[in-house]
Amino acid sequence: MSLTFISISERVVFILIRLLIGSWLLCALAWGQQVTSSWQEEVRRRTAAHDWTAALDIVDREVSRSPKDMDIRAWRARILQWSGRLKEAELEYQEILAAVPNDPDNWMGLAAVYSREGRNREALQALDRSVELDPKRADIRAARGAALRTLGAQNEARLEFSRAVDLDPTNVEGRAGLVSLRGEARHELRVGMNTDLFNFADANRDEGLTLISKWTSRWMTSVSAAGYDRGGIAAEKVVASLTGQVPRWGALTVGGAAAHDNGVIPKDEGFFDYDRGFKLHASSFIRGLEIVYGQHWYWYSTARILTINETTQFYLPRDWTWALGVTGARSHFSGTGAEWRPSGMTRIGFPIAKWEDHRLGGNIFFAVGTENFAQVDQIGEFSSQTYGSGLRFQLTARQGVTGFAAYQKRSQGRTESSFGFTYGIRF
Repeated sequence: MSLTFISISERVVFILIRLLIGSWLLCALAWGQQVTSSWQEEVRRRTAAHDWTAALDIVDREVSRSPKDMDIRAWRARILQWSGRLKEAELEYQEILAAVPNDPDNWMGLAAVYSREGRNREALQALDRSVELDPKRADIRAARGAALRTLGAQNEARLEFSRAVDLDPTNVEGRAGLVSLRGEARHELRVGMNTDLFNFADANRDEGLTLISKWTSRWMTSVSAAGYDRGGIAAEKVVASLTGQVPRWGALTVGGAAAHDNGVIPKDEGFFDYDRGFKLHASSFIRGLEIVYGQHWYWYSTARILTINETTQFYLPRDWTWALGVTGARSHFSGTGAEWRPSGMTRIGFPIAKWEDHRLGGNIFFAVGTENFAQVDQIGEFSSQTYGSGLRFQLTARQGVTGFAAYQKRSQGRTESSFGFTYGIRF
């Protein structure tokens, strides 16, 4: 009896020990999953708030704990990319791919970095490798289609977008890509209205219609007609211009205007603009810049005006822009000498929201010493400060509405309030 009792007791103890060890292992595994989930959720919250420093600190802490975990390193690369630290993100992805060369997500991440740096052919090569590793991923096919479209390979891009939709009929990028390739829009029609309110005179109003046509990749024309109402005096003007563009050299625009002026707007105008853009691969903050230099001649019945202007626009991360402009105006009235007057402006543009094909963006601007050379009684007689803002709402891929409002403080206690809108459609 005693031997049997001892044997049964040992078996019971052994079973209890096994149960305790199993429970401990399950708890440890659940705790590890909870910790992993916890740090990833915290990183997602930080990145959603654009708190890149905090998100990167969390990931760096996890990397120090598991330096050979390439999934954590991939999180680090993505955060560096989202925060605009593109060179660091590129190096991180290259180190990850050296250790794990067959992960399509990391090749797609490297392609996204190359694309933001303007290295489009290298982005396509990275996406080619990603497609080789997983040819049935709709998101990779859509990304490759976008890269091909950027490089001008429209037919190949269309095929790739179609493959993405075939693999996943709900793929938004693939469907949007196919829509964007439904015949390139060559023309844009714009219609707009502006109103100026003064504390010292009757309101001014004008409306206009503009047709912009892109005939080839190098040649573009613009024709517009505008009507003015200046204190009950009507005037009309027609403007035409021609733009020629040469890759790596920029674009040159020349044009002129003729008007039925009635003494309130210029009788004739002539102008030219030279536009040149630059990509800055070495900078993670300024992705590119665009410089526009122009001269504009206004001939009134009683005055001649020449303006020389230069505007530089900086392209910043997350689709922000910053523009700085200076203008020198030479005014010459009948019976008086010529006089130069300087003016300047700055404008910041920023995105507000986007969903599907819709985009909403805004801008704020400030100008000092700016005069309105379109009206003869508003030149050479005052100094001013102008504050304003604008909105642009993209209704569809081919339609959009812009609006603005501005307030101008002038010398002698005079003020002007302006507002207007423009609707544009491409076809």
